[in-house]
Amino acid sequence: MLITFFRAIILYIIVLIVMRLMGKREIGQLQPFELAISIMIADLASIPMTETGVPISNGIIPILGLLVMHLVISMVNLKSLKAREVICGKPSILIYRGKIDEKALKKERFTINELQERLRGNNIVNLGDVEYAILETSGEVTVIQKPEKRNTIPEDFNITPDYEGIPYDLVVDGKVMNQNLRTIGKNYAWLKKEVEKFGMKPEEALVVTLDGKGQIFCQKKEKAS
Repeated sequence: MLITFFRAIILYIIVLIVMRLMGKREIGQLQPFELAISIMIADLASIPMTETGVPISNGIIPILGLLVMHLVISMVNLKSLKAREVICGKPSILIYRGKIDEKALKKERFTINELQERLRGNNIVNLGDVEYAILETSGEVTVIQKPEKRNTIPEDFNITPDYEGIPYDLVVDGKVMNQNLRTIGKNYAWLKKEVEKFGMKPEEALVVTLDGKGQIFCQKKEKAS
């Protein structure tokens, strides 16, 4: 029992490291070869995890081999456009200039109902609002609405909004994010002074953020009951 426990921990760490090295894609954005490798890694890890008679190296070595294969294929994809088309495929246009391409639907084995479902996932409820619908190589559907149906943006009214930037976490769960403080050119003394305006110390805060306009959001941690 204890051996199985430790084998599971070791294999979990190995799989976690391998998946991190493979990149930060979401499951729905994986290319076919990435999805195949992920499934194989899960299968290879499950056998030595439960079968104590199987050497743990029988799972680790093939997993590392798949990682190498993934890195090789990724490099080939970066270097060769033709190889990329063979390995990952090409996007398919399901709706072109407002008209559904029936041949493309049949080729990709897409039904009208599936297309409507994907459109609803993009907050489009009316087929007539779509100018283009593109089935990406990852399986996601990218939708471009007709010009008159798109949401307006400030540029449509010749308005230039103020620069907003990105918010920085300065304190998370009572821990000061010193790297973020250095990034914005501030120090702990400045942070302490600003947080004290909210009646607390930085270490007492659940979260402290600074947005691009220089405004601070601060919330105090609840006391443990």
